Amino acid sequence: MTYNHVVAGPMPRSGHISLCAYRARAREYTGRVTVACPAPRGRMPGIRLEIVTAEYSAHHLQVLEGLEAVRKRPGMYIGSTDSRGLMHCVWEIIDNAVDEALGGYGSRIEVILHADGSVEVRDRARGIPVDVEPRTGLTGVEVVFTKLHAGGKFGGGSYAASGGLHGVGASVVNALSERLDVEVDRGGKTYAMSFHRGEPGLFAGPGADAPFTPFERASELRVVGKAARGVTGTRIRYWADRQIFTKDATFNLGELEQRARQTAFLVPGLQIDIVDERPSAVAEADAESGAEAGTEPGAGPRITTFRYDGGISEFVEFLAPDAPITDTWRLTGSGTFTETVPVLQPGGAMVPTDVERTCEVDVAVRWGTGYETVMRSFVNIIATPKGGTHQAGFEQGLMKVIRSQVEQNARRLKVGNDKLEKDDILAGLTAVLTVRLPEPQFEGQTKEILGTPAVRAIVANVVAKELTERFASTKRDDKAQTALVLDKVVSEMKARISARTHKETQRRKNALESSSLPAKLADCRTSDVSQSELFIVEGDSALGTAKHARNSEYQALLPIRGKILNVQKASISDMLGNAECAAIIQTIGAGSGRSFDLDAARYGKIILMSDADVDGAHIRTLLLTLFFRYMRPLIEAGRVYAAVPPLHRVIIVNPGSKPNETVYTYSEQELHVLLAKVQKSGRRWQEPVQRYKGLGEMDADQLATTTMDRAGRTLRRVTVRDAEAVSGVFELLMGSDVAPRRDFIVSSSDRLDREAIDA
Repeated sequence: MTYNHVVAGPMPRSGHISLCAYRARAREYTGRVTVACPAPRGRMPGIRLEIVTAEYSAHHLQVLEGLEAVRKRPGMYIGSTDSRGLMHCVWEIIDNAVDEALGGYGSRIEVILHADGSVEVRDRARGIPVDVEPRTGLTGVEVVFTKLHAGGKFGGGSYAASGGLHGVGASVVNALSERLDVEVDRGGKTYAMSFHRGEPGLFAGPGADAPFTPFERASELRVVGKAARGVTGTRIRYWADRQIFTKDATFNLGELEQRARQTAFLVPGLQIDIVDERPSAVAEADAESGAEAGTEPGAGPRITTFRYDGGISEFVEFLAPDAPITDTWRLTGSGTFTETVPVLQPGGAMVPTDVERTCEVDVAVRWGTGYETVMRSFVNIIATPKGGTHQAGFEQGLMKVIRSQVEQNARRLKVGNDKLEKDDILAGLTAVLTVRLPEPQFEGQTKEILGTPAVRAIVANVVAKELTERFASTKRDDKAQTALVLDKVVSEMKARISARTHKETQRRKNALESSSLPAKLADCRTSDVSQSELFIVEGDSALGTAKHARNSEYQALLPIRGKILNVQKASISDMLGNAECAAIIQTIGAGSGRSFDLDAARYGKIILMSDADVDGAHIRTLLLTLFFRYMRPLIEAGRVYAAVPPLHRVIIVNPGSKPNETVYTYSEQELHVLLAKVQKSGRRWQEPVQRYKGLGEMDADQLATTTMDRAGRTLRRVTVRDAEAVSGVFELLMGSDVAPRRDFIVSSSDRLDREAIDA
């Protein structure tokens, strides 16, 4: 109870109130004590003070029973109440079915997104137990869905390794569902039970809005049909409670398919079907967010099936963003450790017991030509995106072996006193790390970080042992591939050191520091990056014309000598050692590879200006390969362009004293259309029509008007809509593997227009 009391008194002459005068009287009250001071006549209003004291006793404590705690604090169990939490509920139900498949029970899981917003998960595993659990007197189905920390994954022998650990997944989903229906096929019968926000009872009809009647005396697991002989399984369908989740929380089909694919890779032979029956508007939105291509929206259920028999080796090949320099290596092993855990005795007491655990480690690694690192780690098929002790052990073992090998080959690799760092080793690495152990320790129910301390040493030892054997192998393929790995990591180290050394010179230099830029660069005067443009020009002859055609206030010129290095099949050290590539990287001033800093780029536009012939197209392709491999953020930001110089110059003769008209065309078809139009109008043109073989054939005015002046030029912006698809095209056309390129040329030869060959 709260008490209010007003203590009043005369205003002291000083204009300040003394609380000491009222302290004794204030102590007599528990609650809100108000102290008011009247203002002297003609002055500002007095001061009103409130002293708040609150009574706190046992009757203020609130005890949340059963699933009330989940509904009161859902974020503790599913992370959040937005789309991420909604998807986490789906993972909880799917992972329970996957745990059964992981134990060898059932090889197919079906996930259905119904049109009414509900989700259904079906499996053909053993089925949830339907007999009565002796301590609670409830059936196994009701225990699983209504009791927190209840299940078969606490070391009772039902699961050797599982993704579920805490026994709260199914019950949490039930607590956060407006309706949940479960059907179990077991013992030749089909059992059914329904829940409303965690409470068992009966619904009068289908759907979450149907009238609900809770059980009053005892709950009932109903027998609703017969199951075929030998058929077992579970079907769970639930409607998420919109009182809990935000209005904009939705099921993301793209994430669901990504998770299903990932699980199918981790459990070879398991088939996962994703069926989307939702309205077309939702399906289209999901398709834009990254869902697999499938049935057209509105044409019936969209079904996507995932099944892989190659395991994590096939997973690595799927994830790898670049061409390989090694095969996919499998590093497998196991280790044991002792853990003290409380074990439930038959009498109900918890007794601390030393238990010996076995941790199985399976890793697939592959180095590629790129610099991106793709790392996926899992514990009992549960993804750990934030890593944990297993990932720390993997990196520890990897660094130990690679550093040792580099030291042993220091003379050949010309390392000197430089030291490898983790990023040097991980550059271009694609790896999938899986560990399996009973009752792992995670940080929170979302299981994003593994916390079991002993796993780190086990994984580090397995990785170090297996990699050491690989590097010590006398097989020709192994020796060649390990040598390439050492060359790559050392090149990454040298590139990192070089980038750090030149970090200060990679920004726009003032006049005193301009000597650090390439001598052949004709720089511009402005320091405004948003206005500046860098033209990469083919040849010195075109440079001379371009110098007179440019606006030196904001247009810079960098000439290159013919065709630069094909970086698609060259090493990083070869790329950095190439004078033309090094000049381009130094001029742009933002670094290269993983150290590239888009904000440090010295120019707002990078414009590739090459001749309008086959050689010019080849040079432009080589330049784009360089930008795509080592300065990709420039392309992704839309700051790389290709200039479009004209192919022809046509002078149309006008009758009388009217001056002749000059028209530029940019293709053979455009030229023929123009000439036909001129001929039809009764006019003529000067012969011969000028055909530009290169930029050097234009004078400065012509080059400025057609190609460089902002008022009349045409630029083609280079974009990357699908980086994976573009990477495949670059590898096909510019990579080191000749066979696919030969097949492409042969199969595409019928589309070749011989008239288009500029010879």
